[in-house]
Amino acid sequence: MEKRRLGQSSIELAPLAFGGNVFGWTADEKTSFALLDAFVAAGFNFIDTADVYSRWHPGNQGGESETIIGKWLKARGNRSKVVIATKLGMELAPDKKGLSPAYMQRAVEDSLRRLQTDYIDLYQSHRDDPDTPIADTLGAYAGLIKQGKVREIGASNYSAPRLAEALHISAAQGLPRYQSLQPLYSLVERKEFEGELEALCLKEKVGVIPFYSLASGFLTGKYRSAADAQGRMRGSRVEKYLNDDGFRVLQALDDVAARYHAKPGQIALAWLMARPSITAPIASATNLEQLAELVKAAEIALDRDAIEQIDRASEPAG
Repeated sequence: MEKRRLGQSSIELAPLAFGGNVFGWTADEKTSFALLDAFVAAGFNFIDTADVYSRWHPGNQGGESETIIGKWLKARGNRSKVVIATKLGMELAPDKKGLSPAYMQRAVEDSLRRLQTDYIDLYQSHRDDPDTPIADTLGAYAGLIKQGKVREIGASNYSAPRLAEALHISAAQGLPRYQSLQPLYSLVERKEFEGELEALCLKEKVGVIPFYSLASGFLTGKYRSAADAQGRMRGSRVEKYLNDDGFRVLQALDDVAARYHAKPGQIALAWLMARPSITAPIASATNLEQLAELVKAAEIALDRDAIEQIDRASEPAG
């Protein structure tokens, strides 16, 4: 399978990442193991998680996803064959948040323990921390890299000015640079990334691994009305797309999918993979049938007409 270099880093990825936010939430441990086994067996190697996953689920405290991945890594003995990305910075407790050097040292040890590994391939700032100087955070990352606990670093949910500032500080002070950005980006969420942020990533050769690539499942086409969303775990997250703009995107995906003998969600992922700025979109599955559908997206090479049709249908208003 085609591998793509992440930014200017030493990491090479298959063009689709598995989103570990479902582990310990909508996928229990047994199901998670089966999903991970099938994902790797299909030729993929990139698993993304975070220390805060899945704290939002009743009864969870955070760390559940990392713990499941760690048990899987130990059981399979395949650590060197996969790229593990995790994140820190979101609040786990009042004293467990942010990107201060002291907390980062504590957070990395907790993640390593849960993941049952001695290194993290891609350690990401889950969101910007305005209370900690960027140079302090990057200096702390330098220490973690020197200790052999982290290979490369990335940023998530950063604005263009803050990412640019971080890249400038890295270059000026000889500190590790963010090799990746994890932004919100999909066919129904184009405004936040396209423009200044995408241009910066292209110019600075920062790899992009967007989250919510299928808009919480909306772009698979399974939510066509408010009734479809009722009673579904992610139903409340897709309601904002149930409008003329969202339906226009689905219509274009339906049209292109018919031409390619594919599913709408596969076409949505293929559109992302075809974009020059994107290294690997992140998508999740909660059963093997969904996963089999996802991984086939990497086999679809959209032609110019298909890309232009989808571009027009999903073009942000204003």
